[in-house]
Amino acid sequence: MNMTMLTKWDPLNELEGLSNRLNHFFAQPDQAASKSDTDWYATAEWAPRVDIAESDHNYTIEAELPRVDKDKIQVQLDDGVLTISGEREFKNEDKSKTYHRVERSYGRFVRSFNLPDDVDNDQVKAEFKEGILTVVVQKAESKKPRQIDIQVK
Repeated sequence: MNMTMLTKWDPLNELEGLSNRLNHFFAQPDQAASKSDTDWYATAEWAPRVDIAESDHNYTIEAELPRVDKDKIQVQLDDGVLTISGEREFKNEDKSKTYHRVERSYGRFVRSFNLPDDVDNDQVKAEFKEGILTVVVQKAESKKPRQIDIQVK
């Protein structure tokens, strides 16, 4: 008598396995080896999601940064490029727990955005509230064309 065991197929398990294999394939090399400023931008480990909006007077960039300390966030505007960078640390203070899965991203991040030429580099405000970083960049006053009178000689 031939007994064949049937196994129920679960497509979500297949997707999870594929995801794990892809993550392993594209995994970045050990980040701890280099800590120089130039490597900071080259080795970002995750990227926060952002919303970018424009109004008549400004541009607003909102970045989701839950569980990131305000002191670990930097905002810089240099030559028309707005850069948001920082770090979210994994805090495993409870030694009585054994983590079986950690899916949230931790480590350094960098997001850079090329802004249009009409921004006022001196009018930038940043606010961090409830895990959302809001950066508002004012538009520069538009220069209106000037009528030039023609002199008759």
